[in-house]
Amino acid sequence: MSYSNTTEFTNPSTFILQGIPGLEMIHVWISIPFTTMYAIAVLGNFTILFIVKTEPSLHEPMYYFLCMLSVTDLVLTTSTLPKMLSIFWFNSREIKFSACLTQLFFIHWFAAIESGILAAMALDRYVAICHPLRHSTILTHPVVAKIGLAVVLRSCMESLPYPFLVRQWSYCKTNIIAQPYCTHISVVRLACGDTRVSSYYGLFGLFCVLGLDAIFIAISYMQILRAIFRLPTKEARLKTFLTCGSHISVIIIFYIPTLFSSLMYRFGQNFPLHVHVLIGSMYLLLPPMLNPIIYGLKTKQISGRLLWLITRK
Repeated sequence: MSYSNTTEFTNPSTFILQGIPGLEMIHVWISIPFTTMYAIAVLGNFTILFIVKTEPSLHEPMYYFLCMLSVTDLVLTTSTLPKMLSIFWFNSREIKFSACLTQLFFIHWFAAIESGILAAMALDRYVAICHPLRHSTILTHPVVAKIGLAVVLRSCMESLPYPFLVRQWSYCKTNIIAQPYCTHISVVRLACGDTRVSSYYGLFGLFCVLGLDAIFIAISYMQILRAIFRLPTKEARLKTFLTCGSHISVIIIFYIPTLFSSLMYRFGQNFPLHVHVLIGSMYLLLPPMLNPIIYGLKTKQISGRLLWLITRK
């Protein structure tokens, strides 16, 4: 497939991933922080999984959800970073049409799963603070498993139409995707004709997954704050609120880049293209890298177990 942007075609066999437009000359240097972030994400999330698996005292709903989050982060980064690094290092820009559809499906699927898990963790915090005596009877192991399965199935059903919508369009004038990975909106932009169905469904999916999850999280924390303010002492209120610190930090790290990136692609046409791409990459890189660090530092059970493993060895 030609790299030209004037060749007309209706059924491309490959797309060309441009990398970071305007910064191609420094791709090798850009790969250094990207590689570092990927290595930290892989090491950190595998460490979380290992600690929770080997420490019986951590076999609780909060840490089961944390393990789900770690697996999601590993899949999310691994579905994008290796191809991105091959572009930065070897200028390997071609991606088959079917591989592009697979990648965009996994990106949207596991980003939606991450949002759902954060909502499930908000439920865990709500039950732990507002109904502490009933926590173990409400969030039993079967209930946690059902919540996890529901999040996966909901996210899959929401993301499955994306590759089918992309496949139905004809493409013209260019097969160059102006970023280092495939997403629904970036591929739809290359299509001919009226693609409003794809755009509307993208906004619908954004609201029905991220929007509803964010509303659920907000309602949960409103109830949590009400319960905290009812506590008799300032020390008790602060101590209880700090148990939510890790979760709140992870929510901010995930939702702000994700929503900002989605809105920029639709409405931020005045921003330079490389700014779009770099911000879009952050929601794929920052949460997987920072989530295990945040929970490792702020959760005494995990940091204590990790310190014990290091000093023992």
